[in-house]
Amino acid sequence: MLLATWNVNSIIPRMPRLLEWLERLRPDVVCLQETKIADAKLPRLELSGLGYEVAGVGQGAWNGVAIASRIGIDHVTTGLTGDDGFEGTVEARAIGATCGRLRVWSLYVPNGREPGHPHYAYKLRWLAALHGVAAAELQRGQPLALCGDFNVAPSDADVWDPAEFVNSTHVTPQEREALARLRELGLHDIVPRPLKYDTPFTYWDYRAGNFHKNLGMRIDLVYVTAALQEAMRDAYIDRDMRKGKLPSDHAPVVVAFD
Repeated sequence: MLLATWNVNSIIPRMPRLLEWLERLRPDVVCLQETKIADAKLPRLELSGLGYEVAGVGQGAWNGVAIASRIGIDHVTTGLTGDDGFEGTVEARAIGATCGRLRVWSLYVPNGREPGHPHYAYKLRWLAALHGVAAAELQRGQPLALCGDFNVAPSDADVWDPAEFVNSTHVTPQEREALARLRELGLHDIVPRPLKYDTPFTYWDYRAGNFHKNLGMRIDLVYVTAALQEAMRDAYIDRDMRKGKLPSDHAPVVVAFD
């Protein structure tokens, strides 16, 4: 089975790339983030032409997550139990589904903006809600994968220069502790092969040629249960999809299981 996750940073301008990539790679399940499209406008028809069923939750020009599957979609859940939203609005940041034997979630964790900002407090609450959902999912005994843009670098090795991130979000002890709590549940962080350089970065800012300088971060993550980790035979970052015309600022993470 081939599982992938990709923050497309707006699905409509990325459709030519996405369709070409899906046709070439043929992943069984793809988690998408930042679709930035209303539910009714999600391009299900185009994706179904390649054999994918799609479940998504959108919020117009903001946020949005989806799951595309060639092995079926069932028991779809939108949102996280315990998510109280930001300033009264529950945002489109989480969708779960059963795809074949796999229970999978596509997640777009709040950015947090800056430590001390109300959005940072929301981010920590959201991650706490995710922990609760993950714990409940694990009670099912089903293979589980949490995939998406976590907006947290698990360690200093996951950013190009820790000194550049002092007093910034994505690297604070509180955010990293939230990831550690997921691992304490028995979930495993799959660290993919970078294919180039020795750093498995998944995100590079559009500005200042950061991609070509490899000034990036590993914030697109895949957390899996122990059985899935044992069945994993490869994991890599598809850097080619960050190149060329109209790329997302994220590259897909691809994981192959026996």
